[in-house]
Amino acid sequence: MKNLALPLQGAQMLFVAFGALVLMPLLTGLDTNVALFTAGIGTLLFQLITKRQIPIFLASSFAFIAPIMYGVQTWGIPSTMGGLMAAGLVYICLASLVKIRGDGFIKRLLPPVVVGPVIIVIGLGLAPMAVNMALGKTGDGSTVLVEYEAAIVISLASLLTTIAVAIFAKGLLKLMPILAGIIVGYSLSLFYGVVDFTAVNQAAWLAMPNFVAPEFNWHAIAFMIPVAIAPAVEHIGDILAISNVTGKDYMKKPGLHRTLAGDGVATIAASAFGGPPNTTYSEVTGAVTLTKNFNPVMMTWTAITAIVLAFIGKLGALMQTIPVPVMGGIMCLLFGSIAAVGLNALIKNKVDLNEPRNLCIVGVTLVFGIGGMAFGIGSFSLTGISLCGIVAITMNLLLPMPDKKQA
Repeated sequence: MKNLALPLQGAQMLFVAFGALVLMPLLTGLDTNVALFTAGIGTLLFQLITKRQIPIFLASSFAFIAPIMYGVQTWGIPSTMGGLMAAGLVYICLASLVKIRGDGFIKRLLPPVVVGPVIIVIGLGLAPMAVNMALGKTGDGSTVLVEYEAAIVISLASLLTTIAVAIFAKGLLKLMPILAGIIVGYSLSLFYGVVDFTAVNQAAWLAMPNFVAPEFNWHAIAFMIPVAIAPAVEHIGDILAISNVTGKDYMKKPGLHRTLAGDGVATIAASAFGGPPNTTYSEVTGAVTLTKNFNPVMMTWTAITAIVLAFIGKLGALMQTIPVPVMGGIMCLLFGSIAAVGLNALIKNKVDLNEPRNLCIVGVTLVFGIGGMAFGIGSFSLTGISLCGIVAITMNLLLPMPDKKQA
């Protein structure tokens, strides 16, 4: 039973990440099976570089959605992949700077007054997507996929089951609250007749993902390189979030230089196969927070499961039949858990919000991140987590420290 626990928990983590993992390629015109494959390969490479010390999963990065859509329309998928490989090299360059100068300057760059609100935004910034999905809509709320009456029952049942199992269950079941929520929600979805099996009927049992080899176009490369800066800030926030969850300082061990390099290598590998760039997943951090299982080996099984599913056409198609209210209900809890970690970072480090400097940093970061503020020039824009991270860092560097005790 104990030997079976980690593979099952690893599969559970893939269920958590699956909605966001496949949504990104669906929006950008990339292949979902390739995204599954590259998420698995990217996670394994990340674990290799970080010496398998961090319980985190890498998959499709939302920060690259708009740039990839523009790149595919302008230069095609192969050239866009070449640009994304260059973006992965940016991570490695940043990792080298951290290695040379140490992570001390990162900590000065990211004190609790910056880290706290950024982690909160990582959680609450995704809240509208979770609520829209719980109500039976697409993540952006533009289209109704499941009627409200059925969606609200399914999502609440999924949410309440997840909470009940996390709190009251015993033994192995206690470590599977998300899977339990999915099973109950999916069963109700079958009862309401909102599961569409068309994709399953049309899919082959075994199918090779539609891999695409990259091509190198200097225009696409020049476009993608600056895009990588913003998700790098998001990566640091995610590493800080999982550090707060587990109580370990991953900025020290294995070191931020290794996590950044791992993310960069994972993105380069994903692009080499025609998949979306990888990033550390906030959804999985929320699941780790909930299950309290901090064993990184679990993420190895998550990666292996993703790779296997990439080649099983009907099973991959079956996972795509999970209605949005099921995942939406569970995500309402997961994203809230991440936000709570950020709030705890402010409280634990006794950040004084009566101090105007701290209040300005936290206030502006939260409103920009959650409110959807966007700064952009042409097709390039900063918004959401990436923007609020840069704003918080900039304000922390520019605003004078108070004369009294520093926050």
